[in-house]
Amino acid sequence: MSALPLPSEPASIDAIYREHHGWLLGWFRRRLGGASCAADLAHDTFVRLMTSRDAQQLNEPRAFLRTLAHGVVVNHWRRQDIERAWLDALAVLPEPLAPSPEERFLAFETLCRIDAMLDRLNPKARTAFLLSQLDGLAYAEIAVQLKVSERMVKKYMAQAMLQCLLLTSS
Repeated sequence: MSALPLPSEPASIDAIYREHHGWLLGWFRRRLGGASCAADLAHDTFVRLMTSRDAQQLNEPRAFLRTLAHGVVVNHWRRQDIERAWLDALAVLPEPLAPSPEERFLAFETLCRIDAMLDRLNPKARTAFLLSQLDGLAYAEIAVQLKVSERMVKKYMAQAMLQCLLLTSS
């Protein structure tokens, strides 16, 4: 009677890095058209792997890395969009009103954090928050636009405000 093969032990992060780093760099280069930032994004992916609770249980490291890498690419594209919009807004400012390089950096980082906070909200809560804060609409007006009750708008706003508080405390 032959024994059943034992399941293989999950690979260490060091072994995963050595075995899959080159593949991951190529994956990023293909997705980003050979972008010079591929090495940085691969690094970010492995940082996410190291901080993941699932890292110690990996049986399919390449599939897990692909999932993490996809999130890294999406974040990269979003950050580029925010940066383009920020630079466009700065371009129309008169020179005396232009912020210093340090102020520009801090404002850009804040915009990225706000974007991440808004992304954590469900779509209706995000829309309610933006309609309130950017368009100045009252809760009753937002309720009509979203086709929900005013009470639901209050719940959405509470969710958004909680995210704002979490953003300011981090």
